Amino acid sequence: MKLATMLMYDGNPRNAADTVVSYEKAGLEQVWVAEAYGFDSPTLMGYLAARTETVEIGAAILNIYSRTPGALLQTAAGLDNVSGGRAILGLGASGPQVIEGFHGVPYRKPLARTAEIVDLVRRGLRREVLTNDGEFHLPLTKEHGAVTGLGKPLKLLTHPERDSIPIWIAALGGKSVEQTAEIADGWIPHLFHPEKAHLVWGDALEAGKAKRQEGLAPLQIMANAMVAIGEGPETKQMLDFARPLFALYVGGMGAKGKNFYNDVAKAYGYEKEAEQIQELYLSGKKKEAEALVPLEWLEAANLVGPESYVRERIAAFAEAGVTTLSVTPASADPVATMAQVKEMLS
Repeated sequence: MKLATMLMYDGNPRNAADTVVSYEKAGLEQVWVAEAYGFDSPTLMGYLAARTETVEIGAAILNIYSRTPGALLQTAAGLDNVSGGRAILGLGASGPQVIEGFHGVPYRKPLARTAEIVDLVRRGLRREVLTNDGEFHLPLTKEHGAVTGLGKPLKLLTHPERDSIPIWIAALGGKSVEQTAEIADGWIPHLFHPEKAHLVWGDALEAGKAKRQEGLAPLQIMANAMVAIGEGPETKQMLDFARPLFALYVGGMGAKGKNFYNDVAKAYGYEKEAEQIQELYLSGKKKEAEALVPLEWLEAANLVGPESYVRERIAAFAEAGVTTLSVTPASADPVATMAQVKEMLS
C-alpha cells in the first residue's frame, strides 16, 4: 500500500509545499492537490514538482467542465515534464454546486464527457491528431455543439515526457464507479468506510472490471484518513477534528436531492443522520450538523487510536481493496507521524 497525503484547498500553498518536502523525506510516495473553488491545483502542482524529487504529484481533482479537453491534456503533459515523469491526472465531475455555482457552466452528461476526455488525453499524449469520428474536435465536446469547420484538427505540439500518464477518476455514483473501473487507472472515492464500501460500490466495481479496457493494469484505489496515534481519551477526541469535513460534504455540497455525498451516507445506512445533517447545514447550523456525524463512521474512516488499533484499521482498508492510503496527520509532530505510518505500510 502506497503512502499519500492530500493538500486541502483552503490553506497556504507555500506552507503546504514546505510540508510536502518534509513528508517526502519521511517516506511520502504521493501528494494529491485538491482544487474545488479555491486556488487552482496545477499552479501548486508545478511548484511541488520543483520542490520535490521522488513523490508522485496528482490532481484530486481537476473537474471535467471548466477546462477544455485540450487544456487538460496540456496540463497533464506539462506537469509530467517539469516533474520528470511523476504526474497523475485526477479527474472528476465535481457537482452542480461548484460547476454551476462557481464556474457558471452547465453540469450535464458527466459520464459521456469523462469518457471522451480520458480517451482524448490518452490519444493526445501519444501525439495523435485529436478527432472523434468527424463529430468532435477540440475544444468542444459533442454535447456542447459542433465545430465551425474553420479549425483544422491538431496534435500536441510538444513531445510529452511519457506517452501515458496515470488517469484516476473521483466517482461516487454507481454508473460513474462502474465506468471508472472500466477505463481509469485509479479510483478516488470519498468518505470511505472500509467495512461498508462493498455494500455501496461492490457491484459497480465488479461490473466495470468485467469490461476493463485491454492493457490497463489492475484498478488502483485511494482512500483518505486522518491519523492520530496514541493512548487515552485525548487521542480519540481527535476524531472531532474530522467532523467539519464530513458535515460539509454530507450537508453542504449540493441542494437536497443533488448531493452525492449525502447519498453515500444514506447508502452506508445513515439515512436519518444524513437528512438531519443536511437540514441543519443548509440552515446555517453547522456546529449542530457536525455533532450528528456518526461516531461509528468517523472511527471506521480514520486512523485514530493506539498503534495496534491503527494497524488493524490499515488492514481493514487493505482488505477493502485500497492500494493507496492518503493520510492527514493530526499530531504535534506530523512528520514523525507520517514516518510511523510509512513503517506500518511497509
